Amino acid sequence: MALRRTLLSTLAACAAAAAFAPLAHAQAGDYPNRPIKLIVPFAPGGSTDMVARLLADKMGPILGKAVVVDNKGGAGGSIGADAIAKAAPDGYTIGMATVSTHGANPAIYAKLPYDAVKDFAPITNVMSVPSVFVVHPSVPAKTMQEFVALAKANPGKYTFASPGTGSLGHANIENFMNLAGIDLLHIPYKGAGQAATDALAGQVNAMTDNLPSTLANIQSGKLRPLAVLALKRSPVLPGVPTYTELGYAGMGDGGWFGLVAPAGTPKEIIAKLNAAAHKAMAQPDYLEKQKSISGESMANTPEQFAKQIDAAIARYTAVAKRANIKLD
Repeated sequence: MALRRTLLSTLAACAAAAAFAPLAHAQAGDYPNRPIKLIVPFAPGGSTDMVARLLADKMGPILGKAVVVDNKGGAGGSIGADAIAKAAPDGYTIGMATVSTHGANPAIYAKLPYDAVKDFAPITNVMSVPSVFVVHPSVPAKTMQEFVALAKANPGKYTFASPGTGSLGHANIENFMNLAGIDLLHIPYKGAGQAATDALAGQVNAMTDNLPSTLANIQSGKLRPLAVLALKRSPVLPGVPTYTELGYAGMGDGGWFGLVAPAGTPKEIIAKLNAAAHKAMAQPDYLEKQKSISGESMANTPEQFAKQIDAAIARYTAVAKRANIKLD
């Protein structure tokens, strides 16, 4: 009797799987038939939001349905990333992944509500945007070499602002301190806006932030740029070297913004989203706007993007261990 029940259960499971397979194929085949939600795990107006809205505006007409941006900020991007991870894997909720949500956060936070690898299906990386290390003009250093010399001569004297303990800005400067052999005093704030306000006022000596958010203050002379974290020099700051040029290749190649879906999203839907995103990223007006925010295309395959996520987690895990940054 037990054997008969087991056999019947097995047959029933096989029948259900067989019935579901054509249904899933059909759902992928007519996808999308309603608007798609694109979750941005940060507040409106920041770099992640700018990239998401630019991409959504171009992908909607290609897919034939609107791509609607939904900002869910908080906890360094963890709240929004968790919302993406826990959404139905049907292609109607996708999201933005960043070096914060899929690099620094997994390395620093011991109790993240999501797994940056297992809970997501990478679609494509989209864009890299440089970050820039700046100092207040009152700091007597015109170059990064001069700043490092000052810091070495005065351990703990010079301060740097970050959007908070454990933030990407914090992790990046901790990494730089280790590579350069200097000791700066960390001043954490509740967000990048507050950190920038005090950096502009000279209350803190230095900070690092995304270039688009900082460029106006650099161009006005209110902040002095010493290095960019990017694959290559920014065309809007051609005189400012990259960390790699300065001898700090361990800083990596900058931040990126990519598209992910919840784990389990059908491969056919991932492929359709990947193709639509790549087509959007090739449009002339998209490329013009990308250039205006100093962005570089990072379009790739889901498999390549997955490797970039793995590399970011590994890099920031090493940084967090060296700097003893670990948060609950």
